[in-house]
This record gives sequence, structure tokens and C-alpha cells, in this order.
Amino acid sequence: MHKYVKTLIGTAAAAALGLVVLTTTAHYARAQAAAAPAAQAPAAKKTKQVKDTGEYDIFNEVVKDSDPAHPAPAKKFLADLDTWTQKYPNTDFKDRRTMFYIQAYGADNQLGKAMDTAKPLIDQGLAAMKEGLDEDSTVLQALFQTSRVAAALAAQGSGTPDQLATGQKASEMLSEFAKTFFAPEKKPANLTPDQWAQGLKQVEDLAKGTEFAIADTPFGSLKGNSNDPAACAAVEAQLKQAMEKYPDSGIIANQLASVDRCQQSKDPTKVQQALYYWARATVDPVGGVGQLDDKGQKTLDDYLKKVYTTIHGSADGLADLKALAAKSPNPPADFKIKTAAEVAAEQQKQFQDSHPQLALWLNIKSQLADTNGEQYFADSLKDHDMSGDNGSKLLKGTLVEAKPACRSKELLIAFPMPDATSVPAPELTIKLETALTGKPETGKEIEFNGVPTAFSKDPFMLTMTVDSAKEKIDGLTITPCAAPRGPAPRAPAPKKKDD
Repeated sequence: MHKYVKTLIGTAAAAALGLVVLTTTAHYARAQAAAAPAAQAPAAKKTKQVKDTGEYDIFNEVVKDSDPAHPAPAKKFLADLDTWTQKYPNTDFKDRRTMFYIQAYGADNQLGKAMDTAKPLIDQGLAAMKEGLDEDSTVLQALFQTSRVAAALAAQGSGTPDQLATGQKASEMLSEFAKTFFAPEKKPANLTPDQWAQGLKQVEDLAKGTEFAIADTPFGSLKGNSNDPAACAAVEAQLKQAMEKYPDSGIIANQLASVDRCQQSKDPTKVQQALYYWARATVDPVGGVGQLDDKGQKTLDDYLKKVYTTIHGSADGLADLKALAAKSPNPPADFKIKTAAEVAAEQQKQFQDSHPQLALWLNIKSQLADTNGEQYFADSLKDHDMSGDNGSKLLKGTLVEAKPACRSKELLIAFPMPDATSVPAPELTIKLETALTGKPETGKEIEFNGVPTAFSKDPFMLTMTVDSAKEKIDGLTITPCAAPRGPAPRAPAPKKKDD
């Protein structure tokens, strides 16, 4: 599952126990056994004792097995506990032995059995546990071990409702009991105030982490079904309940994104919600219970940008998505991110609305340039009158050359894009049935209708015939042609001298 819970059930947990709990345990059996042979004076409360030196020996061996600094193999730990149970079923230390069983089953990864063993002990309540376990340090250890095992069980996405309920109860008891146990006035002389405060923090972190792991159990239950839309849908509903309890959890937000993405084959809109939850995870706080660490959040942020760009077509709007996600753990009912296709369609419509004549030409050109361009020309363009409604002009382009320059019969037209800084090569030739009366000004936009009569793909050129430039072409600026020059005048012949 997630790194946070793994940390809590690993070295940090052992450190907390080693600091304040297990330091007193190793000597307890010896103290009890030493008192066994001696006659005990009557007391208001019966002092727990081992039956004999045989129980002392096995009790002491179990204590050594449980030492976190030098733990025995789990199998030996359990074997020694079973020997104790078989030889001394009615021991005064039954609750303490139960606590050791919880620890041993946990070490052997028999997590469900550990929780079943813990249930009767936890169900007694705190007062009865203090009575059965004698020392506050042992009570703390029992609650800590039970919470630790419950966190591991939940992290696997397993555990019965009863087992998880036991873990929930143990973690709540642990959190409350720790405040009393770690009261400043109870600090041992050999520990500093900072060490004592750190012990409280580690114990409280485990308790909180266990509660979070239990709330987050649904995601772990997916296991091999992480690509099954039906399984993901069921888990989604449970994760949303967990989100209500942990609205700032980047881990749950990330998991919700995963189960939504899993369902997109059945419901394409789910990928929209996945984007929202990933965005939410990248803006949630880091470092606390149920939250990502800095590195994990950065990795997820990079992944979000990649997926968002793939779906939307660019990173435009990503910052707005994060700002929206920061306001609420769940997306609004009408939440939607436009797909790249939808963005392109909108842009195309805007272009067509703003530049209808150019959009028409680009559509014609794309079909002519396609593999079946010649067939398209023959079937759809050749000899078809291309005129706008009510005398409007269907196409618009830039006149780049006239042939001949004066009294032209051919006009070469280019179609620059709106933001172009230069005029491209001509792609359409207008052939005039009647030559112009003067010289057309090039570099100017003209609008025109005509009849396509020829097409060449390489070089690309569509040819249209126009029967009347005056009626079919708007925007032409024609200047008179310069008068042709006559022959140069000859110099007068020199006069002859009179003889």
C-alpha cells in the first residue's frame, strides 16, 4: 500500500516500543519468579506469580523472544508460547501471554490470527486490561502491538469487519491512553524531555496511521482487480466515504483518481474525475497522516501534467484546475475538462466563423492534397460553378502575380493564414476569358467566384475560369497601362555648305 503506513509498522514502531515499553519488560518475569518460592503475606489484591521455576523459565524465554533489539524467529517465539500454554494453561499471566501471542502472530505474518487473539483482550476495556496486565507499560505495549498488526492487515486490503473493528478500537484506546502514559511528570529519570515527547509522538502517529489504514482498506482490497471497472466502481464508493473523514488526504485523492481511470472503458466521463482527483492530490498538504510526501507529490504532479496534456491537447488550464481542486475534495457536479478533439472542434468553429472563405479553401485544399485528391476534383469540383449566395464571393486570397503584368489574362492567388508574416506560394490560378483593361495591383486581397477546370497535385495548383472579372472578382485595383513608346526621334541631317 502506501509508504506512510509501511513506515509506521516498521522501524519507527520498534523504536517507540524500545524507548519506553520494552525497557521494563525484560526484568518483569525475573521479579515475579523470584517471589514464587517465598511465602506471601495476605494482601487485599492477589499478587500474580509464576507457578514454579518451570513457568519462570518459559516466561523468561518468551520475554527474550519478544525483544525488538534481538528478536527470536517467529516460529520459535510461537513454539515457546505454545509450550507455556500447554504446560501452564491457567497461568496468572494469561493476559500478558495473550499480548505476546499478538506480537508473535504479527511477526509470523498471521495477521488475521493476531487480531482474533487480540479481540477478547481489547474488548475488556482499558480498566480490565490494566488489571490483567498489571503495568501501564504492558498495557501500552498490548495496544501498540494490536494497532500495529491492524495497520499491516488493513494495508493488505484484508481483514474481516470484526478484525478491523478490533484494530480501530485498539488504536483509539492507544491514542487516549498515550496521553496519560506520557504525562511529563511520569518521565523516567534516564530519558530527556525531548525523548519522552518523541515517544508520545511515535505512539500517536501509529494510532492515527492505523485508523487511516483501516479507513483506506477498500483500495487495498482491489489487489489483482485494479483493471476491473466493476470492482473499481465498488471501491470508489467506499473511498469517497474515507474521503469524508480525511478530506485533505492526498493518498485517498490519488486512489480515487486511479479507480476512476480504471472505469473509463465503461464510462468515458470518469477520466474527467480522475484528472480532478489527481489535481487535488497535488495541492493537498504533505507529510501528515494520509498525505503524500514531497517527492511523491512531485512525481504525481509530473504525471498529472502528462495525462492532462494528452487528454486536453495542451497544458492550458491546468493551473485553473489545481486552483479549483484546492477548494473542495470532490469535483463539482458539472465538472468537465475539454478533450483535445473538443478543443480542436471549438477552435475550428471559431476559425470558420472569423474566416469563412479561408476555412473553405483550407478544406478544399486538404481534400485535393489527400490520396484521392484527383478523384475528389473530378467528382466534386471540375466544371462546378463555385459562387456564393446572392452574388457573394466564395473565396478570398492575395493576388501575388498577374500574367502578363498589363492587360492580364491569368491571376495567381495565394492564401496566407491570418497571422502570417509573409505571403506563401500561389496555389490557385484564375484564368480570365477576357483580359483586364489595365494593370492589376499585386499584394492586395481579392474575393472571387469561378469554375474549377484543372488541377495539378505536384506542383499543387487549382485552376479556375472566370468569364467576367467585373462580375466575379471584387477588390481588384487596376491602373492604366503605360502608353507604348514610339521610335526615338532622329537627329536632323547636317546642312550642306554652299560651294
